[in-house]
This record gives sequence, C-alpha cells and structure tokens, in this order.
Amino acid sequence: MSEGERKQGRERGEEWWSTGIIEMRPGLIRLRGYPIEDLIGRISFPAMIWLMLRGELPSEAQAELLGAALGAAVDHGPQAPSIAIARMAATCGVGINSAMASAINVLGDVHGGAGEQAVEFFGDIAAAMDAGQSLEEAVEDRVTRFFAESGYVPGLGHRFHPLDPRAPRLLALVREAARAGTVGGRFADIAEAVEAAVARAKGKRIPLNIDGATAVIYGELGFPPPLTRGLFVLSRSVGILAHAWEQLQQPDRNKGPLPREWLWAYRGAPERRLPEAQAAQSSPSDQ
Repeated sequence: MSEGERKQGRERGEEWWSTGIIEMRPGLIRLRGYPIEDLIGRISFPAMIWLMLRGELPSEAQAELLGAALGAAVDHGPQAPSIAIARMAATCGVGINSAMASAINVLGDVHGGAGEQAVEFFGDIAAAMDAGQSLEEAVEDRVTRFFAESGYVPGLGHRFHPLDPRAPRLLALVREAARAGTVGGRFADIAEAVEAAVARAKGKRIPLNIDGATAVIYGELGFPPPLTRGLFVLSRSVGILAHAWEQLQQPDRNKGPLPREWLWAYRGAPERRLPEAQAAQSSPSDQ
C-alpha cells in the first residue's frame, strides 16, 4: 500500500482500528500478507497459530513441535476445574459457547498459569547464563530464591501422577529436535538442571510435569511467557469442547460438583432462632 493510499485510508477513517494481522476487503483475505486461499490445505493448524502470533511461517519441524505441546495438554479429566465447570455449565441449559467460556474463564494463575510461570522461570535462568553465570550457578541461585519466596518451583510435581506420563515424551521430542537443529536444547538443559537442584533441596525427585515440559518447548521456540498461557488456553479448549459436547448428549440437569449424598462440611454457627419465631412455635396456634 502506497503512502497516498494510506493517507486516503486515514481520511476515510480506516485507521480507527489498525492491525498487522489481517487485510480484508470484498473478495480478499490476507493473513500476515498471505492470501488465505494459499494457506488453506497447505499449512497445518499449528503453523497457522504460529503465523498469526509471530507474523512469519514456521518450519515444518517447528510447527510439529508446537503441535506436540498443544496436543499434550488438551485434557486432564473432570477433576480439573475447567473441565468440571464446562460439564456443569452444560447441565444448566446453556449453549456450548457459554459452557466453553465458563470453563476458559477459570484458567488463571493457579489452574492454567503454571506453564507461563515455568517459561518465565526457565527464561530467567537463561538470561542469567547470558550474563555470565554457569548453568549450575544460575539454577542453584534461582531455585534457592524461589523456594524462599514461594515454597515451590513451577513446572515440577503433580498431585495425581508420581511421574507425569506426558513430560518424558515431550522432552524426548525436544531432544530429537535439538539433534536435528530445529531448537537449541538450552531450555531442556535448564529444566533437567532445575529438576536435579530441586531433588537435592528436597531430598527426593520431583519430576517435571506437563507445565514444565510444555514450557521447555515454548521457551525453545521463542514464545514470550504471557503468550504461552494463551497457547495453553487454546490447547485445553479442545478438551473443554469435547466434555461440554459429551455432557450435552446426556440427560443430567443442573448437575453440581458433588453427588447429593456428599454434602459439604458446615463449620459455621450452631442453630439460632429469632425470638419471635421461637415464641410463635411454642405458643398454641389461633384457631
């Protein structure tokens, strides 16, 4: 677009919104400069995600590694709050989009944020190495500091799995990609060094989990930490959609988080009565 065309566009108000992502007018759709018809059927969905977020097409190997991370985190069952909420919302008579939105809205710092925290943590170690610290020094320093501040290190351990079955496979894919020259392997080295440092500090091994493993991939591929939470939301949305749809096929109505026979524990005040209500109950009724 020439400067003259830009000026005319500004005069017509076309820069009310401005974006470098999509160009669209009647009969034309270009994503990051690529005509949509050139992309359809020629690039994968992970490659499309990369293009939209990064502005350039990835290599096939980069897209495959991104796809592996996205595919690994799609679901963890109704014990995960987001999945449970999707199913509960579906029993309340809302549409599938509302069920999905309800679920996605609880993906916050505690449920859904550990991957972003791990990317940031690993990236801080990488930055310290760039500043001159050895891998061992940078890891020990930051693991010690993180334990003092938070009591845990993001990306390690799992409340259900002694060893998260997704993590070793993802790390193996990163190592394969590093040998092929697709990524450098630095974040994988950092994650393994962090795991070893935590084992020394705790006196037992606390293995890398899905958040730590996907953080390695996102870090290797150069995604900034805040963006990786959005990538997790994209991934988990697949499981959310599947569970919401499955629940919509079932007859349950208004199904809460617990079976009716499992009521919550009440720890409030003992029974109290208003004086007038107590007096009304103890006095004979007027007949």
